[in-house]
Amino acid sequence: MKKDSDVHRDYDESIIKSSFPLNRRQFLKRLGVLGGGIIIYFTVGDPLTWAQRRRAGFLGARVPADFNAFLRIGADNKVTCLTGKTELGQGPITSLVQMLAEELDVSYDSVDIIMGDTDLCPWDAGTFGSLSTRHFGVFLREAASEAKGVLKELAADYLMCPMGRLQTKDGVVFDKTRPRNRVTYGRLTRGRIIEKHLKKLPLLKPTSEFTIMGKPYLRRDAYEKVTGKAQYAGDIRLPGMVYAKILRPPAHGARLKSVDTSAAERMRGVRVIRDGDLIAALHEYPDVAEKALAEINAQFDMPMTGIDDRSIFDHLLKRAPDPEIASQEGNLKTGEGSATTVFEETYLNSYVSHAPMETHTAVANIEKGRATVWVSTQRPFGVKEEVASALGFPSKNVHVVATFVGGGFGGKNLDREAVEAARLAKLTGRPVQVAWSRAEEFFYDTFRPAAVVKIKSGIDDGGDIVLWDYNVYFAGQRGCEQFYEIPHHREAVYGGWRGISPDDHPFAVGPWRAPANNTNTYARDLHMNIMASKASTDPLEFRLRHLRDKRMIGVLKAAAKKFGWRSSKAPSDRGYGISCGIDAGTYVATMAEVDVDKGSGKVQVKRVVCAQDMGFVVNPEGAQMQMEGCITMGLGYALTEEIRFKNGQIFDLNFDTYEIPRFSWLPKIETVLVENANLAPQGGGEPAIICMGGVIATAIYDATGAKLFQLPMTPARVKEALKKV
Repeated sequence: MKKDSDVHRDYDESIIKSSFPLNRRQFLKRLGVLGGGIIIYFTVGDPLTWAQRRRAGFLGARVPADFNAFLRIGADNKVTCLTGKTELGQGPITSLVQMLAEELDVSYDSVDIIMGDTDLCPWDAGTFGSLSTRHFGVFLREAASEAKGVLKELAADYLMCPMGRLQTKDGVVFDKTRPRNRVTYGRLTRGRIIEKHLKKLPLLKPTSEFTIMGKPYLRRDAYEKVTGKAQYAGDIRLPGMVYAKILRPPAHGARLKSVDTSAAERMRGVRVIRDGDLIAALHEYPDVAEKALAEINAQFDMPMTGIDDRSIFDHLLKRAPDPEIASQEGNLKTGEGSATTVFEETYLNSYVSHAPMETHTAVANIEKGRATVWVSTQRPFGVKEEVASALGFPSKNVHVVATFVGGGFGGKNLDREAVEAARLAKLTGRPVQVAWSRAEEFFYDTFRPAAVVKIKSGIDDGGDIVLWDYNVYFAGQRGCEQFYEIPHHREAVYGGWRGISPDDHPFAVGPWRAPANNTNTYARDLHMNIMASKASTDPLEFRLRHLRDKRMIGVLKAAAKKFGWRSSKAPSDRGYGISCGIDAGTYVATMAEVDVDKGSGKVQVKRVVCAQDMGFVVNPEGAQMQMEGCITMGLGYALTEEIRFKNGQIFDLNFDTYEIPRFSWLPKIETVLVENANLAPQGGGEPAIICMGGVIATAIYDATGAKLFQLPMTPARVKEALKKV
């Protein structure tokens, strides 16, 4: 009698291929560098399946329809997760593995992950908007679900067992009535490619069956990063590589009049490249290249825009286009007529740098008409197209490898350093590294835009809000929509964070962690506290009175319970602040306690409590890390971070004048994850940061009665506001 383990048959060899078929997509051929594995094909036809409709609703047809783009199963039973997302510190390197392992029924430790490699991974628009888990994670789970279904069909034939008796666990398919009759996923794939798809896609696992998702896992890149083994773009070393230092203008809008490179060219081993707007000194040692750059004598015509960090707000208001209405209800005139007290205030925020620990860095190499670029980026596929265009190469001849990113926050969406490195590699015939200095990083940063918010509101005799006329200029729409119950309101957006014209901002601006939402949440919450004070109502009670949204009520009450909030009209001399908002589908409420030195104007944040409802939490450990990181980073834009400039010249080019949070600033941080397992996972990389401006502004107001109408709330601005109390 045969052993259970021997009860199997050789299943149909026609579905097993020892090499990739030539008529498949290019990315399937490129998967060959990973070795063999199971490849799941999905036929695109009509009518669309639920999975196809879901994908079509996100970024259109460029999301691969073939599920094999997202995963690979090898003969050794190891699984590889493939994603165009990059790891910026937000944790998808861990959470995406949890999602794939859960749906595929394999162990967490058996899954490896490749991120942001344009030759191996599915196309992706970039890593932004807290989309990695809540959108890409769905595609990944769908791929795993179909893969598991295919494996079960193959196993039914191999084990000679009806499908209904088969179960999967830890990378094994087995007969539940005869558990020893089993086969591993790797045995089914045999290290080769299997072309097969399901006629009917299985449903995704319900949360009640999760054993990996929802559990806390430490970051899987932690060991590499703390030991220095993690490879960043600046760690790439190639034979014959040279370092490039590039001539930069002294101000945005400056034009090169003349340049003399003769002194640099006389330096031993230095090569000077002039190619249109690109002038660079290259050497095998970076310090020599930098000395050579200093020898280049360049003269520039300087711009005279008349715009500086003080006049910028009037400039923006003058350039404001017609508004787009984000939301509205009722009639503003009727609301104002029913108000017994009307409030009109203007809120400002300055330009803010991303200030990443790692500056923009790229290494490029060109061999046999094919370019490979290692780069610190949030959007490898965008870099691929830009490099191809700059080199005049077909896109298929450019391979971008996204390394670990030492801080992105939205600032590594534009990657001119990758294009510069590629151009220089083509011109020199050698691998080239371009690593920006700290001054270059500040100069070329795409700053969070300066913005203006004007609010006109009103309350009636009962202290209820009856009017809310909200106007935001050049910050953007995100976070401006009303979630309070106000009968007459309108939210108008005058230009997004990109602006309308290149002349709106004196230099480039871009997304900065939860674009627009930091500005909008800060203005809304300080204004709410000013109204609550006039209504002689506790700020928390004032908010709850105007809420019907159960999720917002839930996070406010959860934060209040953890904080130990006691009802009191502001200002109360306690220094208690409150802020709440919505970002990336996540509801967040934050409370803080601050101490204000009235003599110096210095603000010390002593304690922060943050509660989030982010739906089902894939990795609670990672979610709490992100909340703590957001709170820490948010201290900077709230209290000190701003770019000073005049006529296109940036005055803050290092951390001696641009002050980011320090360890000595850190308050006691407490986080609360509000359970909401019935809701799909929402964004977690950005929501907690949106409240930091508002919670500190309201805490300062509660402590002193001072109203801080501009971010950051520097000691000088605090002292000035105290004079008006």
